[in-house]
Amino acid sequence: MDDAIKFYTDVLGFTLKNRYGDHWADIEAPGLSIGIHPAHPYVRYGDSMSLGLKVSNLKESMEQLKSKGVEFIERDDTQVQLASFTDPSGNALYLVEQKW
Repeated sequence: MDDAIKFYTDVLGFTLKNRYGDHWADIEAPGLSIGIHPAHPYVRYGDSMSLGLKVSNLKESMEQLKSKGVEFIERDDTQVQLASFTDPSGNALYLVEQKW
């Protein structure tokens, strides 16, 4: 929990709104609320979801996060530029900048 909260607040710059011990934390970003909780046996896992964060300048955003230790895989699509990364628990996230 501590590593996840630190990543989402210190690295991504989001705001910790509430924390309930090691059971739940509310993290807020502009227009987005994220609930963080530890894994439980009854939680189903999948590999088909990721959290996309729209940015106005992909290269600048990547440089800021790289300086905090984030590693990226970049992809160039016909409509958007993408840079994928993971949080400390391996959850998939990506930055996206529209080309138009």
